[in-house]
Amino acid sequence: MAALHSLLPPSPLYILLIVYLSLLPLAHSISIQDLLRSKGLPAGLFPRNVESYDLDQNGLLQVYLDRPCVAKFETRVFFDSVVRANLSYGGLVGVEGLSQEELFLWLPVKGIIVHDPSSGLILFDIGLARKQLSLSLFEDPPVCNPQDLSLEKNGRKEFGFQRQR
Repeated sequence: MAALHSLLPPSPLYILLIVYLSLLPLAHSISIQDLLRSKGLPAGLFPRNVESYDLDQNGLLQVYLDRPCVAKFETRVFFDSVVRANLSYGGLVGVEGLSQEELFLWLPVKGIIVHDPSSGLILFDIGLARKQLSLSLFEDPPVCNPQDLSLEKNGRKEFGFQRQR
């Protein structure tokens, strides 16, 4: 009788359950810090206030923070509430939602690359230039503060997303 039961086709309810479960997004079983380490990047690239992240099969990483904020590595860095990039081993390219302060100007970060972890260096591509920093600055996730969100854009000082008049 047991052999006969194993030859019967699965019930429609069982098939529906399998299809439904396969359509649900997979919960991330690893933290953003562990994901970064597994890709040859330092764990402290993103601040402590990361709420969640999505990584699709093409490598598009979307990191969700609880609010826009400013952190400090060597210089100040602005994180938007969503930061997007293409994640590959040793790099984040096509970065959106991340800016770095250089000489009183906020410049968008275009890419973050670790060519050789043994060099102890990480490369920030800020469009006009590339800046090498010590990997040790990115060992731990930084504290990211919502205050002092003033950004200089187009020659005008803006606070957060609203201009002061």
